[in-house]
Amino acid sequence: MYMIVVGGGKVGYYLAKELVEEGHEVLVIEQERAKCERIAEELGDIALQGDGCEAATMEIAGFGRADMVLAVTGDDEDNLVSCQVAKHKFDVPRTIARINNPKNEEIFRKLGIDTTISATAAVLAQIEQQLPTHALIPLLRLRGGGLEIVEVKVPPDAGVVGKKVTDILLPQQALVVLIVDDEGMPRIPSGDTVIHADDDVVAVTRIEHEDALRTILTETNATIGGA
Repeated sequence: MYMIVVGGGKVGYYLAKELVEEGHEVLVIEQERAKCERIAEELGDIALQGDGCEAATMEIAGFGRADMVLAVTGDDEDNLVSCQVAKHKFDVPRTIARINNPKNEEIFRKLGIDTTISATAAVLAQIEQQLPTHALIPLLRLRGGGLEIVEVKVPPDAGVVGKKVTDILLPQQALVVLIVDDEGMPRIPSGDTVIHADDDVVAVTRIEHEDALRTILTETNATIGGA
């Protein structure tokens, strides 16, 4: 695959290094001459000095035949522009953008960026997993449709403990897709699967129903169908 990496800083350098070692054709676009020279010395002639947001540079780089564009500069606006132009002007099949400010993630998705990566959000998710006050952890937001995959830890005194999945009145368009017990054993649930204390329940839900799902799976007064 031909992959273009916009941004030759630490993230771009190590990303390009891994991709080259995997056998992909890679081009790194970087404005600073020193960074381009370092990439050329260590990874070979795969660096192009230029602005990855400019159409002229994109033409030279061959965006028209790229299979994927990965914009990983330290500037969210530049990453957004690079991916948007790649998508809409050059019809690049897949675009991936690094996000430095997690608050920009929704904007990137609305503007059609295929995949966003936020180191800050990833670190926060890991922190939240260690905090008992965070009962619901977003795992993945599905592109389009307003759906998200979330993980909920079931406390020992939750109203759903001892109940079958089919007896739990979930929010509209919510679905339990995986249950991991307290020993780390995963299982795909059926309607007859019983929820136990300290289970990690992985579910697909509409983003606006996250709070309702957390309430149902964690509170002692959760509304249980058939109870």
